[in-house]
Amino acid sequence: MRKFLVVLDDSRECLNAMRFAAMRAAHTGGGVTILSVIPPDEFNHWIGVGDIMREEARERIVAHFEVFAKWMRDKQGVDPELLIREGEPQPEIIAQVRDDPEIGVLVLGAGTDKKGPGPLVTQLSRIAGSLPIPITIVPGDLSKERLEAIT
Repeated sequence: MRKFLVVLDDSRECLNAMRFAAMRAAHTGGGVTILSVIPPDEFNHWIGVGDIMREEARERIVAHFEVFAKWMRDKQGVDPELLIREGEPQPEIIAQVRDDPEIGVLVLGAGTDKKGPGPLVTQLSRIAGSLPIPITIVPGDLSKERLEAIT
């Protein structure tokens, strides 16, 4: 089965990437893997405090995931899987792509503000030629109706 890998973060554009991945998976009989990466700098505290912060970050990610997962199950008939990795986002995304041979497409949401499309889109676009899978970049301001029409 081909899976769409989509990154879960706190960005607004993440929503359209999730929608696109779920709709494409539903239309093609594929799956969705949702990856969230916890940056290491969040835990540079005393060991006990760092452990508590790590657990709180995981709980926030799971709660955020459940919102998307419920929509994917109810509206698209897709049951996504959640993966949480710790490290810098770009290397962890690449590692996940290389670790899971069923991942066929990386789906990223592009930001719409004047700062540009976002750090992940910028960083991963630079190395897109050396990735073993294609990247789909979903515009952050694409309407839900337009997404439905193109998926």
